[in-house]
Amino acid sequence: MFDMLVNLMHLPDISEDERKLGERGIRVFRGIGPDRTKIVDWVRKHDGESAASECDCSFSRNAPTCYVAVCYDQMIGFACYDATAPDFFGPMMVLSEYRGLGIGRILLLRALISMRENGYVYAVIGGVGPAEFYEKCVHAVKIKDSTPGIYENFLGLSSGGPGADCGGKR
Repeated sequence: MFDMLVNLMHLPDISEDERKLGERGIRVFRGIGPDRTKIVDWVRKHDGESAASECDCSFSRNAPTCYVAVCYDQMIGFACYDATAPDFFGPMMVLSEYRGLGIGRILLLRALISMRENGYVYAVIGGVGPAEFYEKCVHAVKIKDSTPGIYENFLGLSSGGPGADCGGKR
């Protein structure tokens, strides 16, 4: 998976899109400390251990760098930034039954707007999955030679894999 770059100085206005989601009972807002465990557990259940670890890191700041989407009182998505590295967006996920409503776009843009407010001019989207989504929403471009990027030494992704012989005694 490669990384992508986003110019934060040219982000679209999302106020009307947020209003329309609100009419459907969907809100996107920054997570707060008291909800850390609930949010991280939800991410672990719906997006896996790695995403949960990154989400957990996003709560180590005074103003958490995690946004959540809720439909009435049920969490349906999340997006983090500055979790694995400064100036990095991700991870992000929306439950499959809520995809196509614009929730992912709002989560992405809420996080990127916060990054811009924190002084960043560009953001890196790390280890991109749906490149077309990021191209369409924020005109992100692929960063040449960005594979494997920051995740090169991620446990479980090294080239040796489980059971590799490192010359030690077993």
